[in-house]
Amino acid sequence: MMWGMVQVGRVYDEGDGSRRVLVDRLWPRGMRKDDPRIDEWLPLAAPSTELRHWYGHRAEAFDEFARRYEAELAQGEQADAFARLAALVEHEPTTMVTATREVELSHLTVLARLLDERTR
Repeated sequence: MMWGMVQVGRVYDEGDGSRRVLVDRLWPRGMRKDDPRIDEWLPLAAPSTELRHWYGHRAEAFDEFARRYEAELAQGEQADAFARLAALVEHEPTTMVTATREVELSHLTVLARLLDERTR
């Protein structure tokens, strides 16, 4: 799925040749740390454990989740990780990946929107 200059997808899917950045706090089950489908891991760009548990991928809570996640990304280590992700996207084709099944309701759509807004 394409959002502006960045693509989003599942970590378990095959890549398209672009740089693949895993944006999850936890390493995906069943994947080796040297899996060639992952070029970089940015766990601090992902939502906090507390926010992830609160959200629970409930569609009705997505807007509030997005608002809280944006607030997290504006502070501390998460802001630094977001800046790193933005730098990657600026310089080469990038696909952000997650182990989450419903990518459309995940943090990646929030990140993709923010990155798209940043490049305008």
